[in-house]
Amino acid sequence: MDTKYIFVTGGVVSSLGKGIISASIGKLLQARGYKVTIQKFDPYINIDPGTLNPYEHGECYVTEDGFETDLDLGHYERFTGIHTTRDNSITTGRIYKTVIDRERHGDYLGKTIQVVPHITDEIKRRMLRSSEKEIEYDFVITEVGGTIGDIESAPFMEAIRQLRWQLGRDAVCVHLTYVPYLKAADELKTKPTQHSVKELQSMGIQPDILVLRTERHLDDALRTKVASFCNVDLECVVQSEDMSSIYEVPVNMQRQGLDAAILRKIGIPVGETPHMKPWHDFLEKQRKATREIHVALVGKYDLQDAYKSIRESLNLAGTYNDVKTKIHFVNSEEVTKDRVAVLLDGMAGVIICPGFGQRGIEGKIIAAEYCRTHDKPTFGICLGMQMMVIEFARNVLGYKDAHSCEMSADTNHPVIDLMEEQKSITQMGGTMRLGAYDCELREGSKVMEAYAAVPHCQFSIHHSQLIKERHRHRYEFNNKYKEEYETAGMKCVGINPAANLVEIVEIPEKQWYIGTQFHPEYSSTVLHPHPLFMSFIKACVQSK
Repeated sequence: MDTKYIFVTGGVVSSLGKGIISASIGKLLQARGYKVTIQKFDPYINIDPGTLNPYEHGECYVTEDGFETDLDLGHYERFTGIHTTRDNSITTGRIYKTVIDRERHGDYLGKTIQVVPHITDEIKRRMLRSSEKEIEYDFVITEVGGTIGDIESAPFMEAIRQLRWQLGRDAVCVHLTYVPYLKAADELKTKPTQHSVKELQSMGIQPDILVLRTERHLDDALRTKVASFCNVDLECVVQSEDMSSIYEVPVNMQRQGLDAAILRKIGIPVGETPHMKPWHDFLEKQRKATREIHVALVGKYDLQDAYKSIRESLNLAGTYNDVKTKIHFVNSEEVTKDRVAVLLDGMAGVIICPGFGQRGIEGKIIAAEYCRTHDKPTFGICLGMQMMVIEFARNVLGYKDAHSCEMSADTNHPVIDLMEEQKSITQMGGTMRLGAYDCELREGSKVMEAYAAVPHCQFSIHHSQLIKERHRHRYEFNNKYKEEYETAGMKCVGINPAANLVEIVEIPEKQWYIGTQFHPEYSSTVLHPHPLFMSFIKACVQSK
């Protein structure tokens, strides 16, 4: 069949969960046997989120092909298991840069370049994924960031309007709005939704389906009112109530027939409702997991979305280990030798978080020392792994001034150093080691044991000792010190075979003390939790 297109827009306020709804639609269509991809169009002018402060935009998610993207792509991958690429994340900055580069190259033959048609045509081209004719999708789901009425979103809305006419029944618009509850009046109010739809209609777009975000259940009378005022079929007005878990959302949407409504609008026979047994089995395990284990995240960004993929990976691994993971953020700037015991003593395990820059790193080093000397299950990720390496050099190897060249360029013992090929680069963004790289595991290591415990999974590449994981960094373990570390007890158990770079360190004598240069959280999904997070949580459960 011809590719069908689903456009997901939002109104009233931001942060309603368009990404979760988009991912849920993708999951439901996948369950019906369709090949699906999901993409995010963001109205900001940055080329990508790579240089954005996590307080501004949450975590930066990295695709296998090495593109820094919006965190919603993490939701897409966790829900559907698809592997996104740079083509799944588009910003206004990328659109304008493409058009301007073509104009400079002379591709427009001297024409005046305008938002309509040149910018909108480039948006349409990317929405249709015109450059990927060799890849055939049944459905392309396009989420547009921001809120209807934002000045930045206007070109995207115009592109959708044109595509709706061009594609006819092959395109559907799903609009997510908010129905607030006024406690003083004890009423749910539909007026914001009506205004949002009217704003969308003023741009020439009639939504086919409305998803009403609400904290309270909406009765049929209210849904009928919305359907009547917004020119939408009653069966196409569904509600997205607060759920105990975001992974309940696809089931809730299926229960209300969201996927069936989409198929009917497009003219595809609905057929039987898929059982989605593996998904329901996961939810059942999640509901039954009542025993709590407490895990500390030692980092500098006191914001849930800043470590979104790590948090979700811990929760998923907890469910599969039949426990509920309670995550406690510990600000690394507040970790001192005097306070570290108070902050970490009650934790079953500790994650030393990734990040960039000087702020908070001494607290991470103190946390690493406390966990190592007290044999507490500890997982260092990227910069977290580097802090474990620095702490070991200072307190075991005896190099008191050991440091990373990122923080201290003139240190006498640069145990973490800049990659040789990066030393001449000064430009911010796009200069790091990004994307998936091979890593060869050492036989008999704890990490080898962790990966081997999940046979025939997506993490095993070629043969059991070679894995592929995603990176986002510029600085590396300095191989000049490798022999000293090995002799003193910190083993370099994961090596990139092409560049001989150390990817994983561990101390085998400890219960679980492992650091990875890569980001395993990017590869953890609902149905395939990452082996290292699974092993870490298991160690937390069994911890002495």
